[in-house]
Amino acid sequence: MADALLLRAIRGKARSLNLNGKKLQRVPGAVSGLTLLSTLLLKGNRLCQLPDDVCALSNLTVLHLGNNLFEKVPEQIKYLRCLQRLHLFGNKIMEIPAAVCEGLENLMFLNLNNNQLEHLPPEICKLQRLENLSINHNRLKDIPKELCLLQGLCELHLGDNQLETLPEHMGYMTNLTELYVFRNKLTCLPQGLDQLRKLRILDVAGNQIQAFPSGMHEVPLQELYCEENPLLQKEPLPAVQEEEILSLKEQTARLILKHIQSRDSILREQIHHYPQIKSILSGRNVCARCGEWFLDMWLDCVKFVDVTKKMKTSSNLKLLPLKVVFCSYKCFNERNGDTFGVAVI
Repeated sequence: MADALLLRAIRGKARSLNLNGKKLQRVPGAVSGLTLLSTLLLKGNRLCQLPDDVCALSNLTVLHLGNNLFEKVPEQIKYLRCLQRLHLFGNKIMEIPAAVCEGLENLMFLNLNNNQLEHLPPEICKLQRLENLSINHNRLKDIPKELCLLQGLCELHLGDNQLETLPEHMGYMTNLTELYVFRNKLTCLPQGLDQLRKLRILDVAGNQIQAFPSGMHEVPLQELYCEENPLLQKEPLPAVQEEEILSLKEQTARLILKHIQSRDSILREQIHHYPQIKSILSGRNVCARCGEWFLDMWLDCVKFVDVTKKMKTSSNLKLLPLKVVFCSYKCFNERNGDTFGVAVI
């Protein structure tokens, strides 16, 4: 059957070839002669590698290799510079060679669902035209910060992995409209997430999240899925105020942070010569009451925002818990009535 399809394709100078489900263990040699092909479908076979002469398919825009036996993304793909859509779901892929990313400057869609990936190469940032990246149901333990350089990305699917954190710089992905990170091990979301002003769908179901970033209520979400998370509930408890004792490190940090906010500050100029100190201070917090900068968060606080009129939510969620930080008990005591300290019970 495959031979007959190939013969017909050769005679007709075909632009599309469907060899799905033919039990192929290798790609027929004649395929490389079909240089006009724009679509090649090889789903549901027994392939574990591609021939070197696949690079002859210089007009290929769609390549479907789903449900095969690949253990890594074939390096030969890097020569397919016109490729726009690549399907590799349902294989046994454990590795994406860095070199693969270098030649796929036109790739817009990449599906790697249902594989065995634990890491992504930093070179993934070279896929600058990528709009849809799907890596659900893998074994991802981390996401490289370089992924955040894909500013054209609209959909990012990272569900059912082993992620404990997301990159802090996700706010750079300004065109992101859909983010799926369900069933991971996330305990919090990066603060930069509230900069994604095009985000419409967020799925964080099945994690360990207690509260969302402080500006999350300003993101124009239409759908939020957060069931099976230990979200904080609005249940006020009595508290005893303690004396404030700031460490020497904290006092010094606050003094420096106060000075470097001024453009005329000598410290602001000098701090660039001390990268270690600059790195420490980059983790500063901003007080929700007075707006002053400080280093260490001394009290977990949460503000509850009614989102029932703004978006579709799961589990009849009405009040969204948002993280809030204060620089002192004084500011905490002057807070609005919708903000609470988080009790440790």
